[in-house]
Amino acid sequence: MGALSIRNVVKEYGRGAQANRVIHGVSAEIADGEFIVIVGPSGCGKSTLLRMVAGLEEISGGEIAIGGRVVNDVEPADRDIAMVFQNYALYPHMSVYDNMAYGLKIAKLPRDEIDARVKKAAGILELGQLLERKPRQLSGGQRQRVAMGRAIVRNPQVFLFDEPLSNLDAKLRAQTRIEIRKLHAELGVTSLFVTHDQVEAMTLAQRMIVMNRGVMEQIGSPEAVYARPETTFVAGFIGSPPMNLVTGRAEGARFELPGAVVALPAPAPRDGDLVLGARPEHLALTPGGWPMRVELVEMLGAERLVHGRIGETAITVRVDGTQSPPSAGQTVGLSIAPAHLHWFDAGSRRRIEA
Repeated sequence: MGALSIRNVVKEYGRGAQANRVIHGVSAEIADGEFIVIVGPSGCGKSTLLRMVAGLEEISGGEIAIGGRVVNDVEPADRDIAMVFQNYALYPHMSVYDNMAYGLKIAKLPRDEIDARVKKAAGILELGQLLERKPRQLSGGQRQRVAMGRAIVRNPQVFLFDEPLSNLDAKLRAQTRIEIRKLHAELGVTSLFVTHDQVEAMTLAQRMIVMNRGVMEQIGSPEAVYARPETTFVAGFIGSPPMNLVTGRAEGARFELPGAVVALPAPAPRDGDLVLGARPEHLALTPGGWPMRVELVEMLGAERLVHGRIGETAITVRVDGTQSPPSAGQTVGLSIAPAHLHWFDAGSRRRIEA
């Protein structure tokens, strides 16, 4: 069984008072066969966490278990994991077949079993016609599939993906995401996938871990994270364009923000300093609503993004591409249903339930 348990894991560089802590007690229970995406901005600690699971980084505190076995002191080669890197890491002088078979030959598996495993993986990844080619004769997407094939033939308990799509162009990334989804559906192997791209996270994950400065801000399904972000960081990071976050002072159904006062569609959960969140697609252009001065309209085909300000606060509204857009310099009204308002504490930046 490939269940993965991460229990209060800490990573520090250095020792004593001078130690620099980069992972702050991350805990997550990942079920056998689950596909988890770790997402966050550069430098948030997501790759470091993955490398600790792989055994490539030493754990400073906490515990990691794979299939019920604690692996803190187990060498990477003995953890029964397979890793797919960003840079493919293929041997240029070897054929596709030999690249995929190399690890199995080192493990001294019988030739017939090696051949069967390689051909099965090649069939899954549609590489059967490319087995005799060298990496230089392949496209970027084909090379990445070879790298995935090399991982598949090992039949590991856990797959680890470290930003494997970063070197691909946008169209190929979308295509490879579909292939990875199909691959997971067929193999059902526990998978941990690291990316800074929220689109990859939302489309691939069964659950996602949102990291920020070494802290796990939230774990949950893409739908739950999008609909109910636990912190202002998650609210501002997940979603494109991100959620509008407005800091102000609430008093019943009155909300005062820098340079303006607006009437809320329902009273705030409490009076005082709060952060109001509203996703761009939940705001509507409505005469007599919150007054927004339009600064820019972006045409994106099926939709438009209207950028403006309420008082001194920047706001983005997403409108249907068939809707007649306002002009720069015009003042329009905005409205939002009470169910689509998000509230956060101004100090802790954590979610408040209405």
